[in-house]
Amino acid sequence: MNSRFQKALSNGLIAFGVVALLMGLYALITEPGALHRFWSDIVSRPDGPMSFRFLLQPVMATLAAWKDGKRDAATGRSPYFWTVLTDPTRRGPRLREGGLATGKILALGVLMDLIYQVIVLKHFYAMEALVVALVLAFVPYLLLRGPFARITARHPG
Repeated sequence: MNSRFQKALSNGLIAFGVVALLMGLYALITEPGALHRFWSDIVSRPDGPMSFRFLLQPVMATLAAWKDGKRDAATGRSPYFWTVLTDPTRRGPRLREGGLATGKILALGVLMDLIYQVIVLKHFYAMEALVVALVLAFVPYLLLRGPFARITARHPG
């Protein structure tokens, strides 16, 4: 897939994320019981239809982290998560890089959660879809890329 499409997808997901976050925060503030609904909806997802995504998305994120971790080791780059946490000058570019690497996985996650919500909840809660996609796709990538780089650097080949 070309890099222009990946950048557009990443920018679209960021825009969706901002809108979803604002809508979700507004709902949490103005709707009685919204926080309880949010957590009960999140917790009930693994038992519902389309539960395969709770395996599929982390596996896809792990493969992306492995590929990028190997590249980090080959080029001698600093650990991904540590750089994101501690280096403000490189934080933005590294997060964008991670967003590009996981953009398709995040988009697929939001789409699968949309389908789940329409089938089960008969409603779409954008913030819930964003939280589920981030937890299943971006968090594993964020946590695994650095260890994969270190493993590859110690055991090349």
